[in-house]
Amino acid sequence: MTTTETSRARTSARTGAADEALIELGQALRDSGYHFTTVTPATHARVNGRTGNEVARDLRDVFGWSRPFAADLLPLGFMALLEVADALEPRGDLWRSRVRYSSYDDEIFVHSAFPTDAPDSVFFGPDTYRMADAAVAHVRGRTDQVRRAVDIGCGTGAGAIAVAKRVPGAEVLGVDINDKALRYTRVNAVLAGTDRVRPVRSDLLDGADGEFDLIVSNPPFMIDPAGRAYRDGGGPDGNGLSLRIIDAAAKRLAPGGSLVLFSGTGIIDGRDPLRQAAEQRLAGTGLAWSYREVDPDVYDEELDGPAYGRAERIAVVLLTASRSR
Repeated sequence: MTTTETSRARTSARTGAADEALIELGQALRDSGYHFTTVTPATHARVNGRTGNEVARDLRDVFGWSRPFAADLLPLGFMALLEVADALEPRGDLWRSRVRYSSYDDEIFVHSAFPTDAPDSVFFGPDTYRMADAAVAHVRGRTDQVRRAVDIGCGTGAGAIAVAKRVPGAEVLGVDINDKALRYTRVNAVLAGTDRVRPVRSDLLDGADGEFDLIVSNPPFMIDPAGRAYRDGGGPDGNGLSLRIIDAAAKRLAPGGSLVLFSGTGIIDGRDPLRQAAEQRLAGTGLAWSYREVDPDVYDEELDGPAYGRAERIAVVLLTASRSR
């Protein structure tokens, strides 16, 4: 074995041990009755900023609210698992977890700690719940029609896992360009017992072959001057990734297949630039599609910054497109 091969084997072993620690930690939290609903970053900051919330008092504070904690607060073995997972960092005399665990669909999902400001952060929040709910609603009554499905920009794998739980026997891919997202998807699939979810490193569908009966996605859609991959949607309106996903779906949907795209956009003088651009992209594709606002006013704090200086509101939207058989 060459030096390079030995180094890769050691890295793989460390990664495997770290993933096993995250799985064991998630299982222990679930067994303890842990439950946490992740909120928007702005709400998270407000709640953590309240007097008395400076230091963790229980497991939800540690693994949900990402607050510093004393080592003796955790049950026996938790500190060791965090160390093996490389998810523990010192904060003076206290400690902090680099991961959070959130609840959805009776499952538990590992993702990045708050604040999610690292370039490879894996985000989970209100839009994750909305997207996964939309995917679940779409497959209801169509489970016999889905043989291959893919979650583009899978992040934690929540969408892929939600679909896999409801479509027995289907091959389900979770694709992302973020290696940490693929790791967390793998961990979360084990926690959910969905062994048919396969994480694949891919820029949209470039690294995945064949056609799909179902494509789901909740891509980044914000205008982010910092260009953070988990947040920046690309283009002047933040809609670049969403439009690329529409283009990919138009090429790769199987007969009878559907795209479920959960995204968002700034509304400018009553005009929705994503809807207008999507309509142009979908013209001539033969796909039947629908588009609606799921929530007309979200992330209002962003309106104070220059990136949304022309927007009157930010809406989250759901686009579905289907190919006839």
